[in-house]
Amino acid sequence: MLIEFSVANFYSIKERQTFSMVASKGNELEETHTFLAPISGGRDEIRLLRSAAVYGANAAGKTTLLFAMDVMHQVVLGSASDLVSKDDVPVTPFALDAKTRKMPSEFEMHFIVDKVRYQYGFTATQKRVVDEWLIAYPHGRGRHWFSRAWSSKRNEHEWEFGAFFTGEKKLWQGATRDNALFLSTAVKFNSKQLQPVYDWFANNAHSIKDQSMTLAGSMVDILASTETKKVLDFTKAADLGIHDLHMQERDLDTSNLPANMPENIRQAISENLQDEKVWEMHTVHLDAAGEHVRFPVGAESAGTNKIISFSGLWIDALEKGYAILVDELHHNLHVELVKFLVNLFHQEQTNPRNAQLIFTTHETSLLNQEFLRRDQIWFCEKSEKGETTLYPLTDFHPRKGRENLELGYISGVYGAVPYIRKP
Repeated sequence: MLIEFSVANFYSIKERQTFSMVASKGNELEETHTFLAPISGGRDEIRLLRSAAVYGANAAGKTTLLFAMDVMHQVVLGSASDLVSKDDVPVTPFALDAKTRKMPSEFEMHFIVDKVRYQYGFTATQKRVVDEWLIAYPHGRGRHWFSRAWSSKRNEHEWEFGAFFTGEKKLWQGATRDNALFLSTAVKFNSKQLQPVYDWFANNAHSIKDQSMTLAGSMVDILASTETKKVLDFTKAADLGIHDLHMQERDLDTSNLPANMPENIRQAISENLQDEKVWEMHTVHLDAAGEHVRFPVGAESAGTNKIISFSGLWIDALEKGYAILVDELHHNLHVELVKFLVNLFHQEQTNPRNAQLIFTTHETSLLNQEFLRRDQIWFCEKSEKGETTLYPLTDFHPRKGRENLELGYISGVYGAVPYIRKP
């Protein structure tokens, strides 16, 4: 369960910005849009949001916020692989300031695993991890488990391990590359204590960045592993007019490779992929006589393809209780379909394990206090210096149930709207 995320010096984000899924004191839509996350020791629980929307002008930094979360996950998972031992850390600092171009990017996540709250973060340049830290709260009070900080004088990291952190610390420390995370390395070498933290990054957040949402890659894999009936029920609930769905596995056909491809490359690809399988999906519609007519899924509209693409991931997240990050959720979708997708996270029947949805959008009709709580709405704004600022609607103290949020946003009351100059 995600509590909050902070990032600094990353693409258009210069100063540290913090995004929070902690519910405010307001009790509107409390039973459907929030949930109590139990925490062992100290406070018994914390109230979190099931979804949050981020608004802002084009190029204001909305995508950067989600991308920063995704990059943090990539670094955690990639650090455990020997294949990236010589690769750069995938971070890009704020480039419009000579000082920040030489400084590390910073990422920090607060989350809950098995009733234990964790605070984990790191700073990194493209060449090395500069700092890394982990604090656990197993009994309500923070326990420092480990930290490392780069010493330019000694040209090495300085390490600190807390009394409550156990295991082969020196072995894991020695095995940690400068461009890798200690967390990932220790788990690779069988740290049982850190395994739940690593698993949270591996299993509890999925990012959707491709606006076109074609049925390719991981989306097809997720759909293939999801019961067809569940996907069909999902599409029927979305009123797409689809009577049935067919998924079938077939051999990968390399005969369709470009005709002008060099023969040696064609041969190499054919040999490498000769045993590969691909999934193929067809939709089934009823004709005037009630007969089944099958279509390749590519013949469906962009919106229908997007809903089908989302279905496996949505079903998986709602059943397992993890978070989804979606950039421009509204793209190619009618507003009622957007509401349908979001509301699946707001219903206990469809979201029994408290999955969370974080999405960016330009769909202003969602700015309605009957649809979203005030604390579920965030804004991104970019200054004249190119710096992104992230802030919640609650900073403006809108009146509960009475203020027209959509009108206020469009008219510029909350900022985060484009300033159009005359050409």
